[in-house]
Amino acid sequence: MEPQSNSQAEQERISHVYRAWHGGAALARYAWNRPEILQQVAARARGFAELLSNTVGSDLSSVEVLDVGCGTGGFLRQLIDWGATPSKLTGTELQKDRLDHARRCTAPGVLWHLGTLEAMPQEGFDLVTAQTVFSSVLDPSLRRELAAQMWRALRPGGWCLVFDFRYDNPRNRNVRKVTRAELQEWWPGAGQRYRSLVLAPPIHRVLAGAPWLACELLTAIAPVLRSHFMYVVRKET
Repeated sequence: MEPQSNSQAEQERISHVYRAWHGGAALARYAWNRPEILQQVAARARGFAELLSNTVGSDLSSVEVLDVGCGTGGFLRQLIDWGATPSKLTGTELQKDRLDHARRCTAPGVLWHLGTLEAMPQEGFDLVTAQTVFSSVLDPSLRRELAAQMWRALRPGGWCLVFDFRYDNPRNRNVRKVTRAELQEWWPGAGQRYRSLVLAPPIHRVLAGAPWLACELLTAIAPVLRSHFMYVVRKET
């Protein structure tokens, strides 16, 4: 039997972590109806809307999109709500149960792919996205390879969009922050935009019962408390 590659071992570790997490009690902290989760989802939607309208444009009907690590398909459903054409959207995911959920809850026509990006066409997409994907990959070489695969999937002039963690979580050794230096190393393209957002979840949970304006104000005046970022970069023609 051939020895297992580092890439295979890391992918299996990620799959194991997510299977355990989705079956555990910790998942209740991320229930869709919790006040802080609703506020975080709204903040992400505002951020995506701003960045997309300033990059690929406000008309999404002809935009070819690849969402890497699409989970249950929430981001692709958001794009459909904003006018994207389902048949021009592709989602990839390592967890079959999450992909089954995405298929069940999303408009027909979206292409779903179980597995890694090796089978994806090169230079076939206008927008390639990944949300809290890189922070789940601990191996630096696999991070670089994933970034390179995403870049190859972009057409010249296309955009790469990432949403992820700015900070390490001392209580969770299965995630690692993504730095601006890494982003610029992976994708040395044009039109780079970086913005921080989302009040750190431990603080947000404490303030969940407070008026929503209190959390919004704290997020606005204390950038250091923002736990996530959005980053877009354009592949030059």
